Amino acid sequence: MANRRHLFISHHHADDEHVTGLTRMLARSGYEIRNSSIRAKPANQRRLDEGRIPDRTLKRLLRMKISWASTVVVLIGKNTHQRQWVDWEIKKANELGKRIVGVYERGGTENDVPEAFNRYGDALVSWTSANVIDAIEGRSDPFERPDGAPRQPDNDTPRSGCAA
Repeated sequence: MANRRHLFISHHHADDEHVTGLTRMLARSGYEIRNSSIRAKPANQRRLDEGRIPDRTLKRLLRMKISWASTVVVLIGKNTHQRQWVDWEIKKANELGKRIVGVYERGGTENDVPEAFNRYGDALVSWTSANVIDAIEGRSDPFERPDGAPRQPDNDTPRSGCAA
C-alpha cells in the first residue's frame, strides 16, 4: 500500500509540468500524493490573467487548500522568486504552522529561491526522490544547492515543522 500524503504544491503556473513530474517521481517511490494546489485550466487562467477573479476570492480558496495539506512543497524553478502568489502561499503556510519544503526543479538555481522561503522554509532539497521524501516526512531538514551540495539556510531562526 502506498504512503499517502496531502500536499499543497506551490509553483509558478508556467511550471505545471514539474508538478506532474514531482508526483510521478514520488509515486515511483511508493507515495500517493494528493495535491490541493491550483492548476488552472486555460479558460480559468485567462480569467486570472485578466484580473476577473478578485484577490480576496483567490486568497480564501488558497487558504482552504493550504489548511487541508500537511506539508507545503515549493517548486523552485526559473522566476519562482518573482511570483507574488508563491510568496503569499509560503507566508500563509507559515501562519498556519505548516511544514514548508523547497524542491529545486531541474534547472532551478539558488537565485530562484523566493524571499519568503528564505525566511520560513524548513528544508530545501535537490530533485531526488529520497531527499524530497525525507524532507516531506521531516526526517531531515537539509538546505541544499540544486546539485545536492550543502547550503546554509538564509534564515536565522531554525524552524521545526511537523509532518503529518
